[in-house]
Amino acid sequence: MKVLRQLLDAAEPHFTHGGKLEKLFPIYELIDTFLFTPADVTKNASHVRDGIDLKRLMITVAVGLIPCIFMAMWNTGYQANLAMAHLGMESADGWRGVIIDIFGIGYDPTSLLANLIHGSLFFVPVFLVCNMVGGFWEAIFASVRGHEVNEGFLVTGILFPLTLPPTIPLWQVAVGISFGVVIGKEIFGGTGKNFLNPALTARAFLYFAYPAQISGDKVWVAIDGYSKATPLGMVPADGIAALTGSMTKMQAFLGTIPGSMGETSVLACLIGAAVLIGSGIGSWRIMLSMTIATVGLGALLHMVDSTTNSMFAMDPMWHLLLGGYAFGCVFMATDPVSASFTNLGKWLYGGLIGVMTILIRVVNPAFPEGVMLAILFGNVFAPVFDYLVVQANVRRRALRTAL
Repeated sequence: MKVLRQLLDAAEPHFTHGGKLEKLFPIYELIDTFLFTPADVTKNASHVRDGIDLKRLMITVAVGLIPCIFMAMWNTGYQANLAMAHLGMESADGWRGVIIDIFGIGYDPTSLLANLIHGSLFFVPVFLVCNMVGGFWEAIFASVRGHEVNEGFLVTGILFPLTLPPTIPLWQVAVGISFGVVIGKEIFGGTGKNFLNPALTARAFLYFAYPAQISGDKVWVAIDGYSKATPLGMVPADGIAALTGSMTKMQAFLGTIPGSMGETSVLACLIGAAVLIGSGIGSWRIMLSMTIATVGLGALLHMVDSTTNSMFAMDPMWHLLLGGYAFGCVFMATDPVSASFTNLGKWLYGGLIGVMTILIRVVNPAFPEGVMLAILFGNVFAPVFDYLVVQANVRRRALRTAL
């Protein structure tokens, strides 16, 4: 590391003011601060009362996402190996099959290593493309504006791949993250100024622009010619009996079901929630209010005896366990930039997302997931909630002063 530090110090004059590569200073600064502690520190007494900064905040969120990353690789491989065993296939197609056959890892769905390796061959390319393309756009805008590359993309570059199906074409990953970074964040001024979650913005763009590759029953298991619907997609088509007959709630809780790569495991999300709440980064108010609203309205609609819409037959617990609900509740809705800032605003914001999730899922089963659109809807209203709370406090203090 000492040699690397010396190389970076020797290159620094070329990137600072007056150097030949002055325009590329944000890229140099990104590499330097990623590997080492920033050289510019406060010399005098400051008013900051803790050691948290954007870099530490984003790294903490990334640590909370590790269980979801593990499940993204293991469950993707597990679902693929199960499908291969069902079809009697002895080897996977394409370059992934060549790699697995060369190393002799095998396709046993009961093998932890076989599932991890097979799943990683789907997840890692998506992750790399997302970060390379998204990082490119971040560097371009940082160079044009003359500021450092913000660490905010570190989390976006992890969240977005976790919300995608394993069969997503890599060029669509590049297009989606480009839309999320440029349209969802950079045109509003970059990290801290965007009012929409960039990862969800990218996911919503792909959902509506390329629905064949982001929905349906052929995109969730990474084996050509094999189709298997997600649980939420199964209910509107085949009824609640198809769901309860194909899996248990414990399977849904653990995440051994088809779905987006990193969203299936509620257990992994709860571990992440413990990290975020324990570090003070994730808002428990948002998570709790979203859950209460979901359970409340879900239970109310569950009492309706509908003969035309089988989504009414889903009890609230299924809503909490299926789809991207837990992932969205823990990691997306609590985004410190696009969520509400005031305590009361957080309760209202989380409650709105919970209500909208149930309305989209149950009342309009054409969009069985619901969480993605509900959170984006909540992002739009978050500033309104904060404004109303602040104005109410101002009026309350004015009345107190007048008395």
